[in-house]
Amino acid sequence: QVQLVESGGGLVQSGGSLRLSCAASGSIFRLNDMGWYRQTPGKQRELVAHITSGGSTNYADSVKGRFTISRDNAKNTVYLQMNSLQPEDTAVYYCNMRVVASIEAVYDYWGQGTQVTVSS
Repeated sequence: QVQLVESGGGLVQSGGSLRLSCAASGSIFRLNDMGWYRQTPGKQRELVAHITSGGSTNYADSVKGRFTISRDNAKNTVYLQMNSLQPEDTAVYYCNMRVVASIEAVYDYWGQGTQVTVSS
């Protein structure tokens, strides 16, 4: 059974920084892709950052140059360092694990989310 637990959210002023953490259990962490998504009440959940088991990363255009995703396989943890935060970054941030058992068997697991609020 996969379990993902996010932490590190909070309230910051525009221009500030936060680091989110996601601790994973119940799977072979080092073999799976991980990602961070965010969602506000009026929008669909969107991909913020993604990191493969090999360490390759990609980011949404809106956060490139400001956010950095990383992983520590020894601790089964993925991080999202968020710098130069803006009010538009305010959202609930969710940790995602994608398990690819086969081409036709792909499974997504989600944490409960952590709130990030950026004041102007």
